[in-house]
Amino acid sequence: MKIQQSYSYPAGIDAVYALITDKAFRSEACEQQGSLDYDVSVESDGDGHVVTIKRTMPAQMPEFVKKITGDTVKVVQTENWGAADASGNRAADVKVEIVGQPAQMKGTATLTGGLEATEFIVDGDVKVALPIIGRKIEPEVAKAIKAALDADVAYGTTKL
Repeated sequence: MKIQQSYSYPAGIDAVYALITDKAFRSEACEQQGSLDYDVSVESDGDGHVVTIKRTMPAQMPEFVKKITGDTVKVVQTENWGAADASGNRAADVKVEIVGQPAQMKGTATLTGGLEATEFIVDGDVKVALPIIGRKIEPEVAKAIKAALDADVAYGTTKL
């Protein structure tokens, strides 16, 4: 199942990139979303960064999904941000995995814009590799990913 989310930040790319690659901000965002526990790492990778967030979240999904996942889900999110291009834009390979479940999202994130505004786009594919019911669960996983993105961007906007 394809998902694409687009957001606007009221700041330039450099400010937005500095925010989303800041360990303290990403930890605060986990707290804001109600993570039961979390671990955030941000590693410099040349002119880019690798952001890894491991968190346990309450499973906010329909009962038929909770029968598979339980009341909580452990999620590992990895963003591999590359160097800025000639225009200052940034891109990352993104992977979100639900630990212990055959569910994940793979895709890209991009930051484009100028000095005063940045567009943040996440484009990915959600896959749940379960026979028969996988396609019924994919929209629920996509909904959870979108909700997490919405919350992160809303909180990030208050920090810029």
